[in-house]
Amino acid sequence: MFRPSAYNAPALGPAIIHLNSRRFNLQYELRHVGIARARRSDSHHRNLTMIKKAFFSLGLFSLALAASCAKGGNGTGPPLPTIQVAISSPSTVNPASLYPTQTVTLTATVSNSARTAVAWSVKGPGTLTPVQPATTPPTAIYVAPASAGTATVTASLPNTFGSGALTLNVIDIITNVAPTPLTVGNGLTQRFAAWAVPDDAPQTFAWTCTAGGIACASFVSDTSSLATYTANDSCTGNCVQISAVSLTEPAGCVARTCVSAKVLLAPSRMNGTYAFQFQGYDSSNNPLAVVGTFVAANGIISTGVEDLLTTSSGRYSITGGSYTPDNADPNNSNNTGTLSLTLPANVYPRTFQVVLDGNGDLQLIEADGHGTGSGLAQKSSGAELFAGVQSYAFGFTGADAVSSRVGYVGVLQMNGSGAISGGQIDVNYNGNSSNSVCSIAPCTLTGTYSADPTTANLWHVSLILPGTTPLQFDLFLAAGQTNKTNPVSFYAISNPADSAHPAVSGMMTLQDSTLTYNNAAFNGSSVSALTGKNGTNSNVALTLGTSDGNGNFSGQFDQNNAGTVLSSVQFPPPGASYTYAASGTSGRYTFQMLGNPSVTPVVAPLPFVLYAAGANRGFLLDQSSSSVMTGAMYPQGNGNGLLAPSEMPGTYAAATTISGSPAVTPIAANLLLTSSGGGVFNFAETTHPAGSPQTATGTYSVLDFGVGNIALPTPPTQTFVFYVVDTAGCTGQGNNCSIQDFFMMDVDSGTPNASIIFAKQ
Repeated sequence: MFRPSAYNAPALGPAIIHLNSRRFNLQYELRHVGIARARRSDSHHRNLTMIKKAFFSLGLFSLALAASCAKGGNGTGPPLPTIQVAISSPSTVNPASLYPTQTVTLTATVSNSARTAVAWSVKGPGTLTPVQPATTPPTAIYVAPASAGTATVTASLPNTFGSGALTLNVIDIITNVAPTPLTVGNGLTQRFAAWAVPDDAPQTFAWTCTAGGIACASFVSDTSSLATYTANDSCTGNCVQISAVSLTEPAGCVARTCVSAKVLLAPSRMNGTYAFQFQGYDSSNNPLAVVGTFVAANGIISTGVEDLLTTSSGRYSITGGSYTPDNADPNNSNNTGTLSLTLPANVYPRTFQVVLDGNGDLQLIEADGHGTGSGLAQKSSGAELFAGVQSYAFGFTGADAVSSRVGYVGVLQMNGSGAISGGQIDVNYNGNSSNSVCSIAPCTLTGTYSADPTTANLWHVSLILPGTTPLQFDLFLAAGQTNKTNPVSFYAISNPADSAHPAVSGMMTLQDSTLTYNNAAFNGSSVSALTGKNGTNSNVALTLGTSDGNGNFSGQFDQNNAGTVLSSVQFPPPGASYTYAASGTSGRYTFQMLGNPSVTPVVAPLPFVLYAAGANRGFLLDQSSSSVMTGAMYPQGNGNGLLAPSEMPGTYAAATTISGSPAVTPIAANLLLTSSGGGVFNFAETTHPAGSPQTATGTYSVLDFGVGNIALPTPPTQTFVFYVVDTAGCTGQGNNCSIQDFFMMDVDSGTPNASIIFAKQ
């Protein structure tokens, strides 16, 4: 019997009636604009009409209809929570990119209601089967159709109390093979990796390899994601095609579901005129720098010249040498080898362990036992140089006679007739932005430039600063063209005869002349790689930043400063800001970077100066710290969509970049990234120090904004963070895309001499 005396009308605010005499609770739930329904919480039934009459007899029904604003005593009662039904898939499954025939278990979670039983339905392709007997929370099995399509799954409570929906997008499987395009030397071996997207697709494949339309002579594969090709074929052009098709695609490899690797065969991967640069330390740990050029034909070096800055500085002729592939790495002899230069007696470095990327560019480390260091060699471009007015941004690093670290950044304007005007330079000399080279930054630059009369691709530059003798530099033409997408670059070095100034070397890059260099020119994502010195140890950092076009800079960074590691530091902190600002229109900017906003008190960011070569691109120098952190900023990708682990498989050539400390151990390495399915992505590394190869294996992961981690459990245990720089064909997760290059950094605490490693397909 319903007893109204059990209730006090003013206390009815929550609109929940307790019927204690029957020992059950009847919750009177109000839905939207005065729609009232009753539901039970156990097996006892009560007639809704009877409840309404009881409310009318108390004069309370109108109060219940307005429960959203009912008064409780002298206050306002809280509104009733809305019943919600949410459908979820496993955390390892992306409902936006299922593959055909994929099976997914879906779960319906009901909030703010004691009821959990739902009715399942699906609209669109695929089948949906509720799990029986019923589970709590309820689950259902969805099986995707055999072709692409979109379906909507709905889970509803009875009597329209609430419902939830989940959209499932089924996309066709796309298979990719990398690296491509690629040159393979005759008789050499190259590894190829295949992967299928979406990420959850089975990573099993049927491989094919043809050379001029005929089956390849030496190709080894199974159904896994790896295959090995040895160049024992004879055909011309990009005549070798290597494809992989997912075993879940019975129709075979067609244009829309397969991306093949294209291979060019050659007697040797080293042909043409190359420019190279190297920085490191001699056997007595004195700073050392080399920049030069050489000519190679089928791996044999005929002539060349180099500038060497060390205790025996000078210009030396290269009278011979060779590139020899390294068969000690049988799975990738096409990527590794030894570069030897014939130089006068007692002139080092002369022997290098090298790794080659898909373009044939070399990353190199010294391997002759007379010092350590790393560098690059690229085929010189045929660009038309210094035609009309051209501006070049530059970044140089080096040391003085007592090994004090120094960094230069700036911009030069060449008039096409041998004169330089309107230039600027900033210098950090052992932690001082005001110094003997540049007294008050930025300092103005004028000067002259001219081509060397005997050595092709060599230019000489004389820069005049107020209050000092001219700075003398030599420029060796490296890669690129006279356009903003692939700007021409020079390797630069202090002329060995210029003993009045610190010895520096670095790069000079053509500035994009189509931009107005204001704050709006920097609007997008960038990755900055920085190297410095902390006493006898290194100080390195990677930053992913977003410039908003209005002077605000945000993102995250990782730093290893002499073994003290800062991981995934978000900046700016709440209520604060990191900024950047253009200084005029020459391309000079100031940026706030690093620091530590995650501690109390906050460690303020360092002021950096950047000279831009283009949008979100340029050379960086810290303005005040004794670490003298130098490096460059690179635009990240093409800005189209998110990044995923499945966009990284392939082989990469990797090597240490310029180090700030002689205690850093340079490495040259082949990296192999593969997808084994089920959301697992594997990482394998073959390093090539001066000796036999060493291997390590582990796993990697990457977040959608392009920062990831590599864990190597094999001894010694190592953890790297990596920042993705360049991508090709990226339009979002689950689409055809590949990552072309990235930077790595050791983030193991207590590792005092970490380095930045650059990896390129």
